[in-house]
Amino acid sequence: VNPFLSLLHSISSGLSDTELSAMKFLCRDKIRKRKLETVQSGRELFSILMEQQEIASDNLEFLRKLLQHIDRDDLVAQLVRFEEEEPHAPGDQPDVHEKPVAVVCDNVGREWKKLLRELGMPEVKLDRIEAAHRFDLYEQLVQALREWQRWKGKDAKVSDLIKALRGCNMNLVADMVEE
Repeated sequence: VNPFLSLLHSISSGLSDTELSAMKFLCRDKIRKRKLETVQSGRELFSILMEQQEIASDNLEFLRKLLQHIDRDDLVAQLVRFEEEEPHAPGDQPDVHEKPVAVVCDNVGREWKKLLRELGMPEVKLDRIEAAHRFDLYEQLVQALREWQRWKGKDAKVSDLIKALRGCNMNLVADMVEE
């Protein structure tokens, strides 16, 4: 069983109708009203949030905030335990990725899809990211690079990023990453 889905199921089981209602209210800026009205359980709400990439096994910040707002510190503690035990928690990602990613995000712009194609990302994932962050170019690139890191895991090397940048004739950005 997927540990992340097990966590979400456990959290969902612990929610009262009032708490679910409060969480749905807090998600109004993330999920369309009609869709929210059909949600009957925490599992359904979490499924929508996963589809929209608001929550993931390595991105639990939004879920944490929801649980804090409904005063469920016990469920927040469960979330923290999951993050500490999860082998692919954000803390396991090498710190060497953080600076290069920031440099790339600050300097690539509209050519982000070209770069991610060069890194081997499937077109479907790129389209999904673009649709999820339609009017935010910077966020599209941030999410695409995060997805690349998740997809490659420990094989997501800065050297591959530099090679891809050079392959896209983004030599200036590649030079900045190397620094």
